[in-house]
Amino acid sequence: MESQDQDAVESSEPASVPASGEENTESANIQEENPEVSAKEVTETQDEDAVENSEPASAPAPGEENIESTSIPDKTPEVKDTEEGEGETKPDETLPSASGDEDLAAVGEEEKVSSPKVEVKESPRGEVFNETEETAADGDADLQQPPIDGEPQPSPEAETKESKVNAEEPTPGKTVEADVVAENEEDNEGSINSEENQSQRGQSVEGKEDAVAEDDEASEQPPSKSTEDRPNSEPETDSAKAEHKDQAQKMEGDNEEDEEEDEETKQAKKKKIPDDFYYEYENLCSKPFVTPESEIPQSLLHITHSFGYDCTKRGNLQLLDDSTLMFVAGNLVVILNLKTKEQKYLRSSSGGGIATVVVHPSKMYFAVAEKGIMPNIIVYEYPSLRPYRILREGTEEAYSSVAFNNSGFLLASVGSSPDYMLTIWNWSQEQTLLRSKAFSQDVYKVTFSPENEEQLTTSGTGHIKFWKIATTYTGLKLQGLLGKFGKTSLTDIQGYVELPDGKVVSGSEWGNMLLWDGGLIKVEICRKGGKTCHNGPIHQFMLEEGELISVGADGAVRVWDFEAIDIADSKDDSGLFEIEPMNELVVGKNVSLYSMVKTSNTEQFMCYAQDANGAIWKLDLSFSNMTQDPECLFSFHAGNIQGIDVSPSTHLMATTAHDRSVRIYDYVDKREVTLTRFKQGGTFLTWAPRVVNPKGGLITVGFDDGVVRLLEVYDPKGLTLVAGRNSSSDAEIRLKQAFKPHTAAVTAIAYEKNGEVLATGSLDNTVFLFSVSDRYEAIGFVKVPGPVRELVWSPPTHEKSTLLILCENGHVVEIIPPDPEKQDTVSTFELKNISMKHFGFRSIKSKIKRERAIIQREQAREQREKEKKERLRKMEQLGQEITEKDLQDDPEVEEEPLPDIYIPEKPSPILCGFYSEPGQFWLCLGEYDCGFLYHCKFSEQRDDVDPSKRQDEPFTYIELDNAYDDPIRNFHFSSNRQLLFCGMYSGAVRVYTLEASDVTLKSLHCYWQLSLHDNHYGHIQRLRCSFDDQFVVTTGEDGNIFILSLLPQEDIDRALQKRKAKIPSPRSDLEKDRIVDDIEDPNAYSIENAKQKMEMDRMIKEAEEKKAIKRKLLAELQKEFKQLLLKNKELPEHVQFHRVEFELDPRIREETEKSTAQRIRLVRKELAWEQEKQRIGLQKLQEKFLNKVKWNTIVVTAFKSQHQVTTYRLMALSEKYHTMKNKVLHKGLDDLDRRKSKLGEAAKESGGSDATGERHQANEDLLLKPGPHISGVQLVGRQAEKLQKAIEKAEKAKAKIERRKKEWEALYARKPDENYEDPADVQAIKEAYDSMGDFKLKTAKDFTVPEHLRMTPEKKRRQLVILEQQVEDIMMKFDAELRLLRHQKMQLDIGVKMADLRHLTLYEELLLLKDFERRENTLQEKVNSRIEESTLMTRKLEECSALMDVKKRDIAKLLEREKMVHASFQSQLGENNKFVKFLTKVFKLKVKRVKKEVSEEDEDEESDDESLEESSWGSEEDDSESETGALDLSTCPPNCDPDIFENTIQLREKRMDIEEALAEEKKIADNLKKENDSIAKKLKVINASLKAAEAELELFQREKQQKLNELIVVVPLRLHQIEFVNNVSLPNDLSQALIFTNQALTQLQQRIQELHVEKVNQWDLYKKARQQHVQLNRDRRDMEAKIQILQEKCKQLMQMKFGRVVDLQALQVVSVNRNVEEMKEKARVNEVIFAREMDAWEKKVWEMKVQQAEVTRANTQKLDELNSMLMQKAQLEERLDARQKSLGKQFHGKPQAEIEERQRLIELVEMQAQEIEILQDEIDILSRKGGHILPPAQPPNM
Repeated sequence: MESQDQDAVESSEPASVPASGEENTESANIQEENPEVSAKEVTETQDEDAVENSEPASAPAPGEENIESTSIPDKTPEVKDTEEGEGETKPDETLPSASGDEDLAAVGEEEKVSSPKVEVKESPRGEVFNETEETAADGDADLQQPPIDGEPQPSPEAETKESKVNAEEPTPGKTVEADVVAENEEDNEGSINSEENQSQRGQSVEGKEDAVAEDDEASEQPPSKSTEDRPNSEPETDSAKAEHKDQAQKMEGDNEEDEEEDEETKQAKKKKIPDDFYYEYENLCSKPFVTPESEIPQSLLHITHSFGYDCTKRGNLQLLDDSTLMFVAGNLVVILNLKTKEQKYLRSSSGGGIATVVVHPSKMYFAVAEKGIMPNIIVYEYPSLRPYRILREGTEEAYSSVAFNNSGFLLASVGSSPDYMLTIWNWSQEQTLLRSKAFSQDVYKVTFSPENEEQLTTSGTGHIKFWKIATTYTGLKLQGLLGKFGKTSLTDIQGYVELPDGKVVSGSEWGNMLLWDGGLIKVEICRKGGKTCHNGPIHQFMLEEGELISVGADGAVRVWDFEAIDIADSKDDSGLFEIEPMNELVVGKNVSLYSMVKTSNTEQFMCYAQDANGAIWKLDLSFSNMTQDPECLFSFHAGNIQGIDVSPSTHLMATTAHDRSVRIYDYVDKREVTLTRFKQGGTFLTWAPRVVNPKGGLITVGFDDGVVRLLEVYDPKGLTLVAGRNSSSDAEIRLKQAFKPHTAAVTAIAYEKNGEVLATGSLDNTVFLFSVSDRYEAIGFVKVPGPVRELVWSPPTHEKSTLLILCENGHVVEIIPPDPEKQDTVSTFELKNISMKHFGFRSIKSKIKRERAIIQREQAREQREKEKKERLRKMEQLGQEITEKDLQDDPEVEEEPLPDIYIPEKPSPILCGFYSEPGQFWLCLGEYDCGFLYHCKFSEQRDDVDPSKRQDEPFTYIELDNAYDDPIRNFHFSSNRQLLFCGMYSGAVRVYTLEASDVTLKSLHCYWQLSLHDNHYGHIQRLRCSFDDQFVVTTGEDGNIFILSLLPQEDIDRALQKRKAKIPSPRSDLEKDRIVDDIEDPNAYSIENAKQKMEMDRMIKEAEEKKAIKRKLLAELQKEFKQLLLKNKELPEHVQFHRVEFELDPRIREETEKSTAQRIRLVRKELAWEQEKQRIGLQKLQEKFLNKVKWNTIVVTAFKSQHQVTTYRLMALSEKYHTMKNKVLHKGLDDLDRRKSKLGEAAKESGGSDATGERHQANEDLLLKPGPHISGVQLVGRQAEKLQKAIEKAEKAKAKIERRKKEWEALYARKPDENYEDPADVQAIKEAYDSMGDFKLKTAKDFTVPEHLRMTPEKKRRQLVILEQQVEDIMMKFDAELRLLRHQKMQLDIGVKMADLRHLTLYEELLLLKDFERRENTLQEKVNSRIEESTLMTRKLEECSALMDVKKRDIAKLLEREKMVHASFQSQLGENNKFVKFLTKVFKLKVKRVKKEVSEEDEDEESDDESLEESSWGSEEDDSESETGALDLSTCPPNCDPDIFENTIQLREKRMDIEEALAEEKKIADNLKKENDSIAKKLKVINASLKAAEAELELFQREKQQKLNELIVVVPLRLHQIEFVNNVSLPNDLSQALIFTNQALTQLQQRIQELHVEKVNQWDLYKKARQQHVQLNRDRRDMEAKIQILQEKCKQLMQMKFGRVVDLQALQVVSVNRNVEEMKEKARVNEVIFAREMDAWEKKVWEMKVQQAEVTRANTQKLDELNSMLMQKAQLEERLDARQKSLGKQFHGKPQAEIEERQRLIELVEMQAQEIEILQDEIDILSRKGGHILPPAQPPNM
């Protein structure tokens, strides 16, 4: 074991070794002298040394970092154990540091101390506690525990068994007692489990407050795994058990004392983990297991390099910094430096594997979540890579995802099956905050919301769930909302992203995006035309600067418009929203992106991507002109690596896998040398031995399709450079030969020991043998009972060369290769007469278990007999009498039934095997029969049993340790056969040490084992040892390749310093060889199938030859028969044979005719398809070339010359043309109609809106005007319309009169003269005169021949000459017209050719525009949608603004009404009212009223408003209550006017109505304002988006125009049309010339002259303007001085006139405002009307005053009458009293009733007087102010 002063991290660089003599030699010497000494005594010795030296026990080597010693806080007083186990505190002494403990652990490992040791260790916070520890054979050191709460924490390793103790904090003068947990014995195996007593610091809490207030009580943890299942432990001795029991008893007493501690002590124990606390990596990481008491060094193998990573693990690519990547490879975390290509490794703590990794947002930490039993999450610090925190008990078996929140204080983890536990951690304190089960199926991902860290999201198999941390009455809880898919199909969700507004965008299995809002799918997002966003699942989303980036399994990265997706909504019932990506990057064809991490480079958007096909990509997502192409940084195998082998002469290895690649690696230089790819995946690979290829450059590879390829590896340097060969490549792979021996995948390839025979096995149950030479030749094949698993040739020690064939179904076959020259392979390659031995494995595992049970019973029976004899012997010695009862056998103990013999129905598969001796072999099987090595042999007896039904048993076996669930899958021996390397099912590498020539494996006991590949899916597929036994190479199904070294790195470097890997040199005739034809077709014939087909072809050929011979014979017979017929005809007729007589049998003829007819029908049927095909072809040709011709070619030739004119062969226009023409015309008409409709709608809307606005304004005016509505002073609309119609009618009449006048003038102008004669009439009259009379026929008797009709020869000759001349003229005319037509035809040809050229140009433009059409339509639709959205939002904003204005006016009106109510209340109170305060309180009292049903939200808001109002009114009520006393506000108090009280109540009701209406209006106004602000923000965003879209469209149009400008346009010109203006002569190259027409050139020249003239004029104007400018500057300065004086004067005048400075310009604008003038006019009219109304009201007030005076006068009169009546009453009472004095003493004094009545009347009089006084005051007020107040609700009671 390396010293702890070495680096805490394994790396590919050589580990530093401490200098000699730097270890704690004194403690080591103690261990050497007495190996049984307890660890406690050693610790005490070290403590004394530490006190004497005042420094740590072990110092680091010079220049090395002692990580462990720097992580220990202050020292604490030493505590020495007494005999009873107690200690005393001595402040003057100190304990050693943790580094000293590590040295002790290292010494214990070197000396292999197996006894338990109890040592007193100090905690990092200064506490002292006992620790009982088992020292395993591998020397694993104790885990350093974090200083929390005064007690040590349990070890995170499930396999490490240590008894922890709870200790108190030591105080001076107080004894610290350690708590030790007693260990219990195991059940039947006798192993011991330790129980850890620890505080429940890591348990789940309900809330943060509950977590803080958690009790510090200890709870017992479940026992750890037994020693039998844990290889890194040993059972404790009896002395250790007794010591543990004593300590456990003392612990119980200590616990009782702990319960009596006061609260202050408990609070003092609760301490946080210091920020500078770290764990020790060497104590934490899992280490190799070594069989106890063996001499195998623990550092037997160590990792030097790793090729590959778990590319299909989710999120398995993390970025620590811009030059460092981190990923998981098997059981390792690999940290890769991109610049130096150096790798560093971190091992898991449990050895059970690593589930996932994640990086802290600060990049200072990263978390590693593991797999195994109760796995841990370990947080490492970066870049020191020291373990910082350990999170325990978060799940049962494995984690599936972990994530930090944005602030980095919390960590969320999700477990896998079976618990799927979601846990929130305070990771810095290793505390569990919240826990909940995430789901009942696999959960792929968990993340915190970036905007709200109290919200989380999880997704996985068929679900997505939204979580929030809610506060309940019991504390904080995790509440989850499961997403409901609704109409959308259920899908697994791999990736998602949380949007800032709380929505979530997730992917789907079919590639579309789902927008989630409130747990429901709001919309499903796809591309235009219903295409999916990605072709496959979307694995990741990223949100960057307003852009949404999606990463798909199709290898594409697409960028989407975030704003469009955020507001996306479905427009129909389909639930789809179509959108096109803004940018996209397709990395490659065979690329499947799983995750992507972004660098911190702000200049470029660079990302590193994880490819599920084994690559790591560097992507530039800036999408600019400087964007770099995707760069593949690393390329590894993807998935299961099927084949691997090492070179027999150098440090090279070759691999192949299902990814169709073959790769060559230099595992010393740690690089990939070369690779090549094929059409099918590789399944097996072997490197040819040196006896076959002395240079070591030949590889044999088997593939999925059964093809075997021989590949040559060579160094191409020095060869002739040809196309396809890379001169800079270090190596090349060339196909030497390809053959296909099998029809299924090749599973095994093996060379015979002498290199003369090659054997290949396959899943098609065949083994093919080839003779090895320069070109491999097939020998033959044998059939075996099952698919071939492995081929093993006999070792060189065996005399005969035999081949052992291991089949997957439990069968083993041995064959002796035949002599190739003696095999007959003419018809088939199958080997018939070959020596074969068969072995069918029959399970003996149940038999072994039964035999063991029988042996245990026999041993128990013998033990009972022995005890009986011993008992009898003692009785004899004691002289006791032995009775018959004593001699009787003891009653039989009831025993359990023996295990049944079980034979699996399906035989267990054979995994691997090898020869031991001739005819004998070892097998390792899987499934039921795993856990043993079976030694088997072939039976010598030959029987006729079917090989597939054989049942043979092994003759011996060896049981393997810890292999019942972890069988061996692959064997490989070292060259000296003293090391047996085993690849395990769990991904571990096991190495057994063997004795020399031990073929029976008797020494197979001790082994070394280390977990490398993934424990769940990383089963080791192959492992090989290098040719010099210095390296071991392993490959697994997880796609990883690990290189392990048998020597330390320093020794390897020294040994290989002069011996690097060498690429074999090429063959001398390599360049002369022709390129070998490869077998690329997977359906190609195999060797045997090709042979069978050849044999079948030969047989068919022989049959055809026989048919030809028969046909020839028939032809000769037919010829002979014809000769006989001729001879028969030559004979006399009576001698000739009739035709019928030649027939031997008529039935033969009939049968022949029948068969002929049948054959004819058959031939017609056979040719029916061909006939129909030819007919359809002819029809298509006619339709293509003949039917489309409208006019065929016609040639017209001149009579007198050779001139010809040819018509055009015109083709009929296609239906496509007519369709396109109609479409264009209809589209043009539709666009025109659409424009008209839009203009009409716009006019209508503007008119409608104006009318609506006018009506609205009119309504508002009506609402605002207190009097009747005034129609206005201008003309009303109807009158104006009538006037306009009258004007138009008059104009039309005037135009009609003018038009008629012009028509009459034209008619008079055409009137002919009175003497005018028509020439036609004159000619007709003349003809009539000539033809008057009878018409004489030439045949009439009286016909007289006129003179001019008389014929003579001369006349006839003249007529002939004239006729010939006419014919000649016609022909000349025809020729002339033909030449003219020919000329026109030439012009037409030119036009047609120009049209063709123009058509070509237009077609090219059309093709180009079609390419741009999609983008243009997308951009135009985007612009149109933005315009529509902008228009809609603008309309909404205007509507909202109008509603807000209305609401403001309504609120103003309500406020005015409220002021009027208050004024009415104040006016009715009057002056000097004694009940002012009381009535004010009544008026302001808030009374609950019955309201209409409203929504809950409105009720909440109203309740809040009421509470505020009640609080404000309540304060006033409280203030007034002290003044008014305890009066009842619901009743009128005495001496208060009831009318005023009732009026106050009514005014209060009005006030409350107004306040409620005002509150409602304010609420609506606030909502409208919010809506207005929201719409304004959206409008701003939409306008910005519209502007961007228009800019993008404009940029696109510019780009399109540039592309159109690049098209070549043909313009035919004659030479005389070309003039080169710069030179007289025409240059040869016109590419730099610019073509102008003469007209355009003339215009340009004229424009140049005009510009010269304009320039001169402008110069003159400039001079004049400059002079004028100087003069104006002077005038300006003078005017400024004057203006300043006038401004001062104006200000003074305004102060004098207006009292302040006013804006005169505003006044001028107002003065000329027509609307204002109209409003003034309306105001003037209203004033007149209001004046009239005021006069009417004043009259009414005067009348009311008169009435009031009359009523007052009447009231006064009544009061006077009342007063006189009262006086009369008083007088009558006095008289009555005087009269009744004599009636008796009982009548003395006034009666009580009279007194009360009198008092009441007096009060009534006083109250009426007060009312009169109040009325008088109101009259005075009205008289002074000219106003009025509301009359009382009811007249006063008289």
